[in-house]
Amino acid sequence: MAITFLFCILCARFFYVQIAWSGELAGRAMDQWTREIPVVAERGLVTDRNGEILADNATAFTVFARSNAVKDVESTAKKLAEALETPYEEIYQKLTGKRASEITIARKVDKAAAERLEKLSLDGVYFSRDNNRTYPKNELLCQVLGFTSSDNAGAAGIEKYYDAYLRGTNGELLYETDLVGVRLNGAAAAYKPAENGYNLRLTIDSGIQTATESALKRMARQYNPDCAECIVLDPNTFEVLAMASVPSYDLNNVPRDDISLLNALSRNRVVCDIYEPGSTFKVVTSAADLEEWKRGNQAAFSPTHVFSSSRTRQVDGTTVKCWSNHANGKHSNQTLAEALNNSCNPCFTDIALSLGKETFYDYLNAFGFGKTTGIDYGGEASGMLLAETAVRNCDLARIGFGQTIAVSILQLACAVAASVNGGYYYEPHLVKEIYASDGYVLQQNEKKLKNRTVSEETSEALSSMLEGVVEKGSGKKAYIEGYRVAGKTGTAQKYENGHIATGRYVSSFVGFFPANAPKYLALVVADEPQGAYYGSVVAAPCAREIFLSIIDMKNIPRAAAE
Repeated sequence: MAITFLFCILCARFFYVQIAWSGELAGRAMDQWTREIPVVAERGLVTDRNGEILADNATAFTVFARSNAVKDVESTAKKLAEALETPYEEIYQKLTGKRASEITIARKVDKAAAERLEKLSLDGVYFSRDNNRTYPKNELLCQVLGFTSSDNAGAAGIEKYYDAYLRGTNGELLYETDLVGVRLNGAAAAYKPAENGYNLRLTIDSGIQTATESALKRMARQYNPDCAECIVLDPNTFEVLAMASVPSYDLNNVPRDDISLLNALSRNRVVCDIYEPGSTFKVVTSAADLEEWKRGNQAAFSPTHVFSSSRTRQVDGTTVKCWSNHANGKHSNQTLAEALNNSCNPCFTDIALSLGKETFYDYLNAFGFGKTTGIDYGGEASGMLLAETAVRNCDLARIGFGQTIAVSILQLACAVAASVNGGYYYEPHLVKEIYASDGYVLQQNEKKLKNRTVSEETSEALSSMLEGVVEKGSGKKAYIEGYRVAGKTGTAQKYENGHIATGRYVSSFVGFFPANAPKYLALVVADEPQGAYYGSVVAAPCAREIFLSIIDMKNIPRAAAE
């Protein structure tokens, strides 16, 4: 009986080892008797909308060693140091200081060094192909593209957001060894090829991006702001044509040893930061008023309504003032178009209060404030919008002219685009297409309508008023003879500890052309410019420079813009 029992146990154990455990044991045996050299997948390219390469790869190599297979450590360390131009002590420490079976000697080794190493045929030393990420345009689009880590993984920007598509899948080269890891003579090798990453085609136009960065840098040199940003959108699709911030940095020389500096320079403030927009927000307030008037809302003001000529409004014990003293008849008998020309805060206070909290907040929601736009980029800010239930009349009044609300540059650009493009709010995006090197298209990002904001009639009327701002109002420095440019300036005071900070302003201008059929929209923002601070002086000329560059590079004749 006992013999039968033991026999059954042995049979069960035999079955478990031979059948149930066979796969794991085979894997262990394979791991003991084989070594693998990684075959690194090539990271996908990133191009602009026209195929111009913005992120590329340069061939590099990784050198590693099998400590058990290195026969003469001192001699090997010396030869490696010479071939790689690396200190001998550093190589020797790697070869002797670790007991791991595989030791990484050096990464990102160039082809010349790899060729020198190959001629040495050092026992236990191997190398495999790697990729070194390169950026042909250096600092162009640096905050958007981002960069990769030392192991070629996306670490910031588009490189990080789309890393799963870009990185590909590594392969390997397997070969047989003895127990200490020395390759067997005549042993066959097995090859598992790498699968290269997908390529990205952005919505960015590198020509417009270059012009935008040049204009921002010129403005920064003249007015020395803490920082400056600009976004250029296609109002008909919300494709981002340019997105830039200054100061910037060289993507081929990332300051990795200074984390604070790197975080400051690589931060995409167009998407990730917020600010009080000031008078550029009056575009949204005007759109809400015109749409409600068209719908027959008696609380809305008609385009011919004449606002009170008083320089101030009293709301909840607070005083709203116009920047002008209204002397000599200035700002008297203003219609909505003239209030936009003059950027008169009291008129927009009247609009917000007359429409009321519920109606005005319906428009703020429709224009996307207080929530993200959904752009394909990490870390997007949602802005700051007071809860409707907590809003007092004095808050509502200030929101009407762009205070007591904080927005991202992207949010405001999208809202203005949805005000003047016929009332269509689309989801903005940076990537147009994800495709393989053989031409296979994995994904195409078409325009995606999120909601309607205002009617086409309202949009047309508002665009005409904003054209007047550039022709004869505060936006004159954005005027281009023969081209129908429209826009709105903004000059917002900054607050510190709940009080107005003396001498600290955010200057901005949002403009588009042609006014009757917008194709290009730009929002320029300068934080704390020096020497001048009005948006009409600092930001409007920068937008004009960008528009002139677009006109030149796209060969847009005057007739086509009228």
